[in-house]
Amino acid sequence: MILIIDFGSQYNQLIARRVREHQVYCEIEPPGISVKSIKELAPEGIILSGGPASIYAKGAPRTDRDIFNLGIPILGICYGMQFMMETLGGKVIGSKKREYGFAELDIKEQGGIFAGVETKTPCWMSHGDSVGQLPEGFVATASTGNTQVAAAEDASRRFYGLQFHPEVAHTKEGRKIIANFLFDICRCEKSWSMKSFIENTVDDIRAQVGKEKVILGLSGGVDSSVAAVLLHKAIGRQLTCVFVDNGVLRANEVKRVIDMFKKYLQINLRVVRAGEVFLKKLKGVVDPERKRKIIGRTFIEVFDREARKIKGVKLLAQGTLYPDLIESRSAFGGPSVVIKSHHNVGGLPKTMKLKLIEPLKHLFKDEVRLLGKELSLPDDVVWRQPFPGPGLAVRIIGDVTIQRLNVLRKADKILLDEIRAANLYYKLWQSFTVLLPLKSVGIMGDQRTYENIVAIRAVTSDDAMTADWARLPHDLLARVSNRIINEVRGVNRVVYDISSKPPSTIEWE
Repeated sequence: MILIIDFGSQYNQLIARRVREHQVYCEIEPPGISVKSIKELAPEGIILSGGPASIYAKGAPRTDRDIFNLGIPILGICYGMQFMMETLGGKVIGSKKREYGFAELDIKEQGGIFAGVETKTPCWMSHGDSVGQLPEGFVATASTGNTQVAAAEDASRRFYGLQFHPEVAHTKEGRKIIANFLFDICRCEKSWSMKSFIENTVDDIRAQVGKEKVILGLSGGVDSSVAAVLLHKAIGRQLTCVFVDNGVLRANEVKRVIDMFKKYLQINLRVVRAGEVFLKKLKGVVDPERKRKIIGRTFIEVFDREARKIKGVKLLAQGTLYPDLIESRSAFGGPSVVIKSHHNVGGLPKTMKLKLIEPLKHLFKDEVRLLGKELSLPDDVVWRQPFPGPGLAVRIIGDVTIQRLNVLRKADKILLDEIRAANLYYKLWQSFTVLLPLKSVGIMGDQRTYENIVAIRAVTSDDAMTADWARLPHDLLARVSNRIINEVRGVNRVVYDISSKPPSTIEWE
């Protein structure tokens, strides 16, 4: 087990994913974690993440300096390195020239964390401060043209600092460097797999649940579907899934969920038709954050009413993932800057007197998919593209009405049908349409039209933390555009979104 202490890096989840790719389990904790809690976790090593702060600035995040007395290996990355150096008696200064992007790493000492790494190799830098003076016992092991101490180590205490980011793909030998830390320095074993996760989690679920009944809000997406199957494997008929039709789902979604979970998997399933309730509360609402909160609150109200109809339910299961938990708190243990609310994080309302069970809360999305395969779920479920909790409500920019929903549903179905026909569905992270709050002039049948604009969004990604717009074939785009304009009444223009994340998000709202 490796502990990652998060100082606010945009790459903190990426560090964790790189560790787990090597079949080593890890967890991310804020700097406020106590040394006592760290001892209870008993990690083989600690990684200190990067972060946006300057170590010498007022209020800069710090963790307990006693971590350096635990006798276990510690790797500091970027800000994490600077924290290590400053805490152990070194000095960090503002660089005369900041360093962002690619740099050539010149390795002076090839052993230890650089064992088997090329002496000159590309790395990714992102810093405005540098180590000006090393603590006693440390030696510089690498440099770049701009940074004299690009890496340093105290091999006797097994402390290592990297000014660059080994976790990003831009650092050519980053995976090798991380592997050296995990296996040569921390002596970790490759024991993290979905098979072992299933065995351990099934035992944990049975111990937590006992003979009680569990209810799960099933959305039909990958996360809740995998959570449902894992729970069903552990407790069988003690689980009841509730699927709420909120009126902002895609075409044929309700039938698909019923066919899969009730008929094929034979899991207890209740379907609640509540579209009118949701749409009434969404009437006239255009702010995306308000839409999300309205849908989240209304879902809880509808779900709570249904839960009360099932006698003896004591636990509520959710498909919460690790990124949901991480992104919904800041590195400093407080609330993060809200980009988008996570509808399944933040606890339960006081009126819902149920205990929470979250069997996937330490997994990333790619791990959930591997878990689904291990549980023998069909590819249509495992590799399904993500769909937002608020559904089409956040893919309609502006007011959500039945008429606008019908337009978007038809356009979205055409896009997905064509994406599947082109064998691209599983190669894309997401592909969907967005209905804009704009109209444009067009010509149909020699007559002037003034109709809606539909945007197509298709992206490639490994983890949704970053994404690039997909270079879809022009013939495919032409076919989709032609079909939408001809088959969806009320649309006379189709556009394609060619922005990446960052600076854009994948969803428009």
